[in-house]
Amino acid sequence: MYQAPKLSAANPTEFYAELAQQLEGLLFGERNWLANSANFAALLWDQMPDLNWAGFYLVEPATGDLVVGPFQGKPACARIAPGRGVCGTALSENRAQLVPDVHAFPGHIACDAASRSELVIPLMRDGTVIGVLDLDSPLPSRFTPEDQAGLERLLDMLLSSSDF
Repeated sequence: MYQAPKLSAANPTEFYAELAQQLEGLLFGERNWLANSANFAALLWDQMPDLNWAGFYLVEPATGDLVVGPFQGKPACARIAPGRGVCGTALSENRAQLVPDVHAFPGHIACDAASRSELVIPLMRDGTVIGVLDLDSPLPSRFTPEDQAGLERLLDMLLSSSDF
């Protein structure tokens, strides 16, 4: 059974280093992408303060749409078209979206009306976006460039440890 103490987010460098150690333990000996991404979402949900959604949308090869994957939080939109909302924009532009105020983002999809800020980071495999990590918060400006950089490093760990 996984048990770890709550981490302090006061120092982002230390927080993401400790989170990486916890993720390494969760990933050890397991290559299944579904198990690993589900545990990744649960770890973020458990350890990151002020989230109201943490999880993945994965590209459906037949349509190019993002389809909801493992997550923690309220029920979510099942399918997002490329270019639609923050997640679809991250997919179509192939770059992270750090949104301090989702109400100011054109075309924002409000799966949870309580969401105020969002961070979406593409998952890359062999130069192709295979999905996105999506984090929502009820606080405006919750996410920082330090969060983005720390999460990108954690996603690299996930991708190198999983058979997507």
